[in-house]
Amino acid sequence: MQDGHSGDGETHSEEGLPGGSLGSSKVLIKPTSDVPASGDGTGAFRTTCEFSHMRYDDPIVFPGVKGASHLHTFFGNTQADAFSSADSLRNSGNSTCRGGIANRSSYWVPTLLDESGEPIVPETANIYYKSGYRGVDPEDIQPFPDGLRMIAGDAAATSDQEVSYWTCGGGPQSGTIPDCDSGTQLLMHVEFPQCWNGQDIDSDNHKRHMAYPVDRHCPASHPVAIPAISFNIPYTVPSRGTRGWRLVSDSYPTSQPGGYSAHGDWFDGWDPDVVKVWVKDCVDAAVDCHSHLLGDGRQIYFTED
Repeated sequence: MQDGHSGDGETHSEEGLPGGSLGSSKVLIKPTSDVPASGDGTGAFRTTCEFSHMRYDDPIVFPGVKGASHLHTFFGNTQADAFSSADSLRNSGNSTCRGGIANRSSYWVPTLLDESGEPIVPETANIYYKSGYRGVDPEDIQPFPDGLRMIAGDAAATSDQEVSYWTCGGGPQSGTIPDCDSGTQLLMHVEFPQCWNGQDIDSDNHKRHMAYPVDRHCPASHPVAIPAISFNIPYTVPSRGTRGWRLVSDSYPTSQPGGYSAHGDWFDGWDPDVVKVWVKDCVDAAVDCHSHLLGDGRQIYFTED
């Protein structure tokens, strides 16, 4: 076991697990007359990725070992599995994200289970790449290095975490899954560190090469500021509500509320030329590019847009 990610070393059957979007095999970028909005002093680029698949794999924590992890819900690269590498993500697989294969990154979170232990399919994944709210100057943000990967949050957590939380439709934050009304959205939020050590695209615990800002700056040990990535995953609340829902990674007694172990994994598969554009024209420029603009007179889109 590494970093709290559970795995029994056995291969689990994935038969009967929910399937998702087939994604696109094309680069989906086109001209637009839309322009970024003035922001709140931060720079913001966002994208949306549809649910792709569920697997008992984790290509960061258990690379090359099929079925070694708890069940994960994947977005982005449709071929992401235990054997994925920086090269395979960049060069193969469809993408369920806006922009198509301009973004073949893989994003995954522990699967959410209902009161009967059945996997719940999320509506989508909203991925934010921002200058962040920890004081880093937008002009200091640099594109992340090719193939970077990291984990945020603690899969072994049994109490509130600073970098992950839940809300009902954007309401008050909770360290556990709140009781949400029918028809609303349950939202899982995970915030990633944005300070890189400038050397390693991974580390032994998949966190040590990254750090969060301190006193409004990246620490000397991790001097390179990259976009602050966060996941916002919405789930539709059915008529029976969210009572009894838990994450598959919640390994503590069921007498306690579910959701403490919220965490996320991010593995870069972006076209680096596209990243350079939105970092420069959205994040560094301290403007709001919404969830579709690159900031240079182009937009990313889904095929149905």
